[in-house]
Amino acid sequence: MKAIVKRYAGFLITASAFAAFVAFFPAYREKSLSMIVFQAKTMLLVIPPIFMLLGLLDVWVPREQMMRFMGPNSGLKGGVLAFLLGSFAAGPLYGAFPVAAVLMKKGAGFANILIFLGAWSTTKIPMLLFEISALGLRFALSRLAIDIVGILVIAYAITKALPRGEIDAIFSRAEKS
Repeated sequence: MKAIVKRYAGFLITASAFAAFVAFFPAYREKSLSMIVFQAKTMLLVIPPIFMLLGLLDVWVPREQMMRFMGPNSGLKGGVLAFLLGSFAAGPLYGAFPVAAVLMKKGAGFANILIFLGAWSTTKIPMLLFEISALGLRFALSRLAIDIVGILVIAYAITKALPRGEIDAIFSRAEKS
């Protein structure tokens, strides 16, 4: 029982805080409950397709091939592929983390994982198309260029700043999940 409480402590604290909020501010009860239902529906529509695609990736792509294209020694090819995978992906950012875990299990390099996550969060193709139509080509391409440089700098800095043991611990946690 203690292990279950420890594992779900974050959820239990959040649920308790929400219950207290609803108790102290009953005027917000209906709106807050409708937001929870909306978010739950959104997650239930997004997460299953992501996990189905992850299952296919896990079965269809051999580890050796993933290591060749996105492994630690893949060089520019791995970074470009990680960037493209992140940019063309669909769904909210919380969908990127299970994909990143599968890429880790398949042998993708840590810097490429960070590039993938950065691209997923900032360089979505639909967002770029919207920016071009709403804010102009110059703005959209300027933002994209800054984002690309930022993603690369952050991925490189994090890879160099983290000790190898910490990176290995991250990969071993991904293997266990």
